[in-house]
Amino acid sequence: MDEKKIKSILRDVASGGTPVAKAAKAIREIVDPDLQYACVDHHRAKRCGFPEVILCEGKTTSQVAGIAREILRTGEVLLATRAEPSVFERLKKVSRRAVYNRPGRCVVIDRRKKKPKPIGLVAVVTAGTADIPVAEEARITAEVMGAHVEAVYDVGVAGIHRILSRIDVLRNARAVVVAAGMEGALASVVGGLVERPVIAVPTCIGYGASFGGLAALLGMLNSCAANVSVVNIDNGFGAGYNAALINRVAMDEED
Repeated sequence: MDEKKIKSILRDVASGGTPVAKAAKAIREIVDPDLQYACVDHHRAKRCGFPEVILCEGKTTSQVAGIAREILRTGEVLLATRAEPSVFERLKKVSRRAVYNRPGRCVVIDRRKKKPKPIGLVAVVTAGTADIPVAEEARITAEVMGAHVEAVYDVGVAGIHRILSRIDVLRNARAVVVAAGMEGALASVVGGLVERPVIAVPTCIGYGASFGGLAALLGMLNSCAANVSVVNIDNGFGAGYNAALINRVAMDEED
């Protein structure tokens, strides 16, 4: 929200230079701008701790660019998910600071002059290499929200010794994201090894009977590990977002 503009409008009202109705309309346009195709939520950061995020799927590059400009009009950080290279090329015209993570299909624009030091620890784990794109979406999301993130990739149950060799990272983390396809068993294994919240992300990776991630989703939902929560298929963003919030709350309590 642009407080300077609002104060200027209110001063004009107080001096009698601007009618109340005209001032109300001007303030409404600042607080709740209408782009015709989108209504940007400028208050989200104050309510929820992070600005509105752009899901690029289903939007034109022009719409994504317009929403990005509006978010950056009052904010300094932008995250766009499910962004194809063409979207990144368009967002580079919005800001030269646009950075693209190709595996995770994420664009980050960070215009802060002094970036805060990453806090705590979020571990992002995959069962296989093919799950990395979903995990990268989670990693980028958690990082842009201020978390220190460590990736532990390709440690699935077919070679269980691999996860045991990285157990210290998982146990030191304040939240663990586990992305797995096939039968999705890794989330339950990790849940049984750590006293931390485990956010399971079923991925669409697998053969025919995996049903595009449905088998992994059902396996994770039926986990007997009590510390496992599940997000939707391929929803790395949701997993990373929640892990970052858990990490932030844990750090606040330690302070």
